[in-house]
Amino acid sequence: MLEKFKVHCNSIFPFLSKSRLLLACSGGLDSMVLAHILLEYEMDFDLAHCNFKLRGPASDKDEAFVKAWGEDHGQKVHTRTFDLSKATGSVQLKARELRYKWFFELREHYQYDWILTAHHLNDSVETFLINLSRGTGLDGLIGIPEIQNNVIRPLLPFTRSQILEYAKQREIKWREDTSNLDTKYLRNKVRHNIVPELEALHPTFLANFLKTQQYLQHSEQLLKDYKELLQQQLFEPADDAIHISLEKLTALHPKAGYFFLLFQEYGFMNSEEIEKLLGSTSGKALRSDTHRLIKDRTTLILVALKPEERQCFFLEEGQDRLDDPIQLWLEEVSTVGTFSKNILYVDKEKLNYPLKLRKWEIGDYFYPLGMEGRKKLSKFFKDEKFDAIAKEEQWLLCSGNEVVWVIGKRPDERFKVTKDTQEILKITTL
Repeated sequence: MLEKFKVHCNSIFPFLSKSRLLLACSGGLDSMVLAHILLEYEMDFDLAHCNFKLRGPASDKDEAFVKAWGEDHGQKVHTRTFDLSKATGSVQLKARELRYKWFFELREHYQYDWILTAHHLNDSVETFLINLSRGTGLDGLIGIPEIQNNVIRPLLPFTRSQILEYAKQREIKWREDTSNLDTKYLRNKVRHNIVPELEALHPTFLANFLKTQQYLQHSEQLLKDYKELLQQQLFEPADDAIHISLEKLTALHPKAGYFFLLFQEYGFMNSEEIEKLLGSTSGKALRSDTHRLIKDRTTLILVALKPEERQCFFLEEGQDRLDDPIQLWLEEVSTVGTFSKNILYVDKEKLNYPLKLRKWEIGDYFYPLGMEGRKKLSKFFKDEKFDAIAKEEQWLLCSGNEVVWVIGKRPDERFKVTKDTQEILKITTL
């Protein structure tokens, strides 16, 4: 593995040997192996360890272990303790956010060239499968990038078993994180239940996956280059907007693929909605979290939203409440209780996270609970005798682009609890 690592780095990251490096080190198997390899090649690196106090005394022992290793090998160790006791939402996501924010602060203060993490091939497989299960485009299938925003992941071509074998051969010590065995976390479910089955079906699954992912990365780069060329041909800047010829857009085939390629970076993922917009009357529009698409007589106009227009809030998986702009409480329950206009029960497995809280937009529709077929929200508001102010104040809870709940008014049929439901999520508002 040591020689393969050297060949890989010389090929992809030849600059590392002359760079100042900051290694994110948890004290676990992967980061300790990477620390030993960097030491073996006499690279210029320091370590950074985060203590989130999530495992009590075990977290403190992790920190002490990394500090002791640094002292034994003459490596500087940065440490920082974070208090997540008051964190809302997903603790794992909050910890990741704090961790990387601190790493970049260290990089800037101490003038490190690169931040290294010990992600490996199994991590990339798990990310691929999680994204695939939630629904994604090509960008969600290419796995964890080797280089991104001054972060390098030099162990990505190596499997967890290769890293473990290397550690045993070199008698490298590390700390075990028992939370990695808890399958209540989605990534751990994938790691311990799904990936081993895939490896059992095909012994060379991980090697084949690595090749496939490399092909996907090449395809993504080709597609990115083509998209930029296409946008240069179609997008005409005009003041604070971009104008796109309707004639040229409608000539593209297949429309769904082209529309996703051209507009997904602006937040428009539903090609069907864009196609409907092209056939609608002038003045009709779609809105994403960041932009608005407006149908004009001969052009489609793309306009960036002003900061005050971007009213969109997110609920991550595991987050149990939202306090602003409205109050929502989320709780996993075993049975369905009493319904009311302020209480909703949904099948959790049908949700795609993060959930989105936003205002309604022209073109929105849902499948009202108890009814057959879909209904435009504009028609629903009319039938419910909403005035202009009520429509502007109405919030929607969405899963991706699908409406889960017209909050306080009507839930969507697609997310209801059925006899096959295994996980029930209770959502309450005031």
